[in-house]
Amino acid sequence: MDSNGERNFYRTLGAAMRREFGCNVWKVSVDAGFSCPNVYVDGGGKICGGCIFCNIDSFSPSRRLVAGEPVLAQIDAGIIQLKRRYPKAQKFIAYFQPSTNTNAPPERLKTIYNEALQHPEVVGLSIGTRPDVLPEAALDVLTKISAEKYLQLEIGLQSIHQKSLDFLNRGHDYAVFVDAFERVRRRNIRIGVHLILGIPNESRDDIIATAAEMARLQPDSIKLHNLCVVRGTRLADYWQNDKVQLLTLEEYAEVAVDFLERIPQNVVIERIASEAAEDYIIAPTWSKIKHAARNKINNIFINRKSCQGKFVSDRN
Repeated sequence: MDSNGERNFYRTLGAAMRREFGCNVWKVSVDAGFSCPNVYVDGGGKICGGCIFCNIDSFSPSRRLVAGEPVLAQIDAGIIQLKRRYPKAQKFIAYFQPSTNTNAPPERLKTIYNEALQHPEVVGLSIGTRPDVLPEAALDVLTKISAEKYLQLEIGLQSIHQKSLDFLNRGHDYAVFVDAFERVRRRNIRIGVHLILGIPNESRDDIIATAAEMARLQPDSIKLHNLCVVRGTRLADYWQNDKVQLLTLEEYAEVAVDFLERIPQNVVIERIASEAAEDYIIAPTWSKIKHAARNKINNIFINRKSCQGKFVSDRN
């Protein structure tokens, strides 16, 4: 049971935040206007490249609601919305979510991050980025902030397998991720890792291999996503032309539990399935049902008499 009396089979972000800050802390999305180096505009003005599953508008409330507004204005607007939806929310993490939030000169990074920290209800930062956009100058900025404030770097990986990185058009290999991870870890900065379960041509053994590697690295947190088809993506084109098959809710829940059973209990599981605006989701339809994945995963844990870290021999 956590401090709210809820039974958890894995270490949740909410429980971790209450332990860290002694109150209910929520992430408020911020769009700092950064670009993604995996995306480019061709001679005709058409946006090209990028990950095949990515439509930033579908995953980022800040893009849909207050894009282009100053950081503090975005935080104010986001906090108002979060408090309406979650009345118990007390403090907030400024979550730099859209695009690649280390893709700028260090002075600009420093200015924007510090602006967010000026908000009286913000207790820290969460910064989403790619493993191939973590120069030492950016890490210098993050290291200084991390020494004084809560800060987590969320690195998109999605899979350790090259065939999957190629299919998703990630634009980097796993060795690049490992190099970035080790450089960040040496600076004592918290690390979160984003992963996708259910990538076409990945077997259960492939997913378990990814879990084993995460158990070896032991990031501070992991976000799990099912492969979700949203409007305005190349993945949507593949889906509409029957070129990709997605996991059913039951299949996804089974492999998610397989994965979690192999992750040490000290690793926070921030998310267990994809989230996107309902009007953007094409498939799977179960992604539109709130808590569908969580409830199914919990039931499998109950039936297996299992929990996160069941097959990890040395628990921290």
